[in-house]
Amino acid sequence: MTTVDLASALAASAGAPQAHLVTRPVGAAIRLLVERQLDALAAGTVAVLDFSGIGVLDRSCADEFVAKLMLPREGPMPTRDGYVVLRGLHDGHLDAIEAVLETHGLALVVQLPDGSTRLVGAVTVTERRLWEQVMVGAAAIEELAAAVGLAVEEVHTQLEALVRRRLLRRAGSGVVPLGAHAA
Repeated sequence: MTTVDLASALAASAGAPQAHLVTRPVGAAIRLLVERQLDALAAGTVAVLDFSGIGVLDRSCADEFVAKLMLPREGPMPTRDGYVVLRGLHDGHLDAIEAVLETHGLALVVQLPDGSTRLVGAVTVTERRLWEQVMVGAAAIEELAAAVGLAVEEVHTQLEALVRRRLLRRAGSGVVPLGAHAA
């Protein structure tokens, strides 16, 4: 796992210290900088984007930065590798990020100040329930199926979707949270 300090990245892209991610041009500049950093990481790396030094994040910047960063990582044939977790968010950040994720049908894992994680964005009730079961340690498909009341085949399909959406990682024949080490 590697951490990208967005306040430092923003200062580097602007050539001077800044604390706000506002406007599409700023979002595009920070996205390109972060994409280069993420592209340099080993395949399958979990990157934590740390927003703790960021004051304001407006919706246009969130759309240009967060949504466009994630779009090539999702789907059946992703053009970019790796996983992204967001940390250091306050309510204003979350409002903007959740709105653009919903608009684009995307979701992300967010680490809260207490260290716990949650899904934000466009997820179904079933996806959320399965993800939460994996987060509390349920790993065997049969165990997950019993916990959420679904057939084993449906659980397998749903887990594959969560892996494809970069919300869980494959580990052998099972799945693990993004913060866990794959076995």
